Amino acid sequence: MYTSIKEEAYHCNMQLPKLGLVLFTFGNVSVADRSKGVFAIKPSGVPYEDLSPEKMVIVDFEGNIVEGSLRPSSDTKTHAVLYKHWEHIGGITHTHSTYGTAWAQSQRDIPIFGTTHADHLTTDIPCAPPMSDEMIVGNYEYETGFQIINHFEQQQLDYKEVEMVLVGNHAPFAWGKTGIKSVYNSAVLETVAQMAYLTEQINPKAPRLKDALIKKHYDRKHGGDAYYGQE
Repeated sequence: MYTSIKEEAYHCNMQLPKLGLVLFTFGNVSVADRSKGVFAIKPSGVPYEDLSPEKMVIVDFEGNIVEGSLRPSSDTKTHAVLYKHWEHIGGITHTHSTYGTAWAQSQRDIPIFGTTHADHLTTDIPCAPPMSDEMIVGNYEYETGFQIINHFEQQQLDYKEVEMVLVGNHAPFAWGKTGIKSVYNSAVLETVAQMAYLTEQINPKAPRLKDALIKKHYDRKHGGDAYYGQE
C-alpha cells in the first residue's frame, strides 16, 4: 500500500550524502501521499548505508506511526505540522548542511546577492527567529513546525514560492511538490549560502542584486513566460 512513497523516500534520503548535505545521520527526507494522508520518513539514527525502502516509516499528518517497526526521525512532528498546514507540499528535506546551518546559527537571512539565488526565489532566504523558552520546553519538534509557519505569516511569505527556510540557531528546512524537489531545494539553499558567505568575505559591503535582474532571472524559469529548459 505504501511501497511507492517508501521507495521515493529512500531514494531521496540517499541523495543527501551523495550531495554532501549530511554528515553521519544529520538529516532526513520525507515524502507524502496526500490521497492516503500519510508520509514516509527516514528512521531515526539509522546510518545511510544501512537504509532500505522497507525501513522507511509511515506516519500520518498528526505525527502518529501508521506502519513500520523502527522509530521515525526525531524531526517527524515538524514534518507532520508542515504537511498538515501547507497542503501543496509533497516532500520535505531537513539537513544540517555546513553553510546553511552557519547562517541559521548567525540568525541571519541569506541576502539575495546574485542571479543563482534569483533563479530560484525573489527574496532573501528567510531565517525564523530562535524559539521561545515556552516552546522549547513544550513539544519541541511540533513547535518547530509552527516556528516556520508563524515566520512565513509574519513576513507575508508564500511557501509555494519560497520553498526553503533557516530555523534560527538550528538548521535549514526545504520543501517542494515532490521529495526530489525538496532535496533539490535543499542543495540550492546550501550552494547559495556558501556563495553569500564568500561574497561577504570578498566584499563586506556587497550590494543586493538589483530588482530588474531579480525579476529577469526568476521570470525566465517560472511563470507563463518562462523559457529556460525544454518544457
